[in-house]
Amino acid sequence: MPAIVGPVQVMQVSGGVVQFGDSLALSPKSASKTFLGSGASNTGAIIFTANGVSGNNVLDLNGVDQPIAGNN
Repeated sequence: MPAIVGPVQVMQVSGGVVQFGDSLALSPKSASKTFLGSGASNTGAIIFTANGVSGNNVLDLNGVDQPIAGNN
């Protein structure tokens, strides 16, 4: 079904998908890596995490974890 899109001004897009009208497939491309210590990414209203001492040592031997350059 065709869509009629009027005047639009997009000031900034960061990490999202902007779609106007019909689309067969949307496939945003991004990759990131995060290193967190124990209990650092817990979310919720009431959280109790007893860790004592928490350390995060990272030895990353991968040159490329998730290549996305050829997936356009």
